Amino acid sequence: MSSDKIIQVTDADFDEKVLKNELPVLVDFWAAWCGPCRAIAPVIDQLAEEYEGKVTIAKMNVDENPATPGKLGIRAIPTLILFKNGGVVEQITGAVGKTVIDNALGKVS
Repeated sequence: MSSDKIIQVTDADFDEKVLKNELPVLVDFWAAWCGPCRAIAPVIDQLAEEYEGKVTIAKMNVDENPATPGKLGIRAIPTLILFKNGGVVEQITGAVGKTVIDNALGKVS
């Protein structure tokens, strides 16, 4: 089960919760059927705890919300995109280790 520190975002509220957020936001684009997505979920949960108050961690189900991933050109999942001040800072595709994500978050926190 995902951490209560993680927010869920949809196509409808993506701009408000992500692009207009005062904090940097890491969005995990995932799907329930995706094995690698499930594999990195515990890492995302852990990072949500560690970066609480410094970075907002969000998840978007691409099956339920196809418009935003389409606009962002996401072709594979899991894809993690780090936003700051409404712009993309970094994009990570695939099930990567915690260190890779930590390094990206370190650039904005």
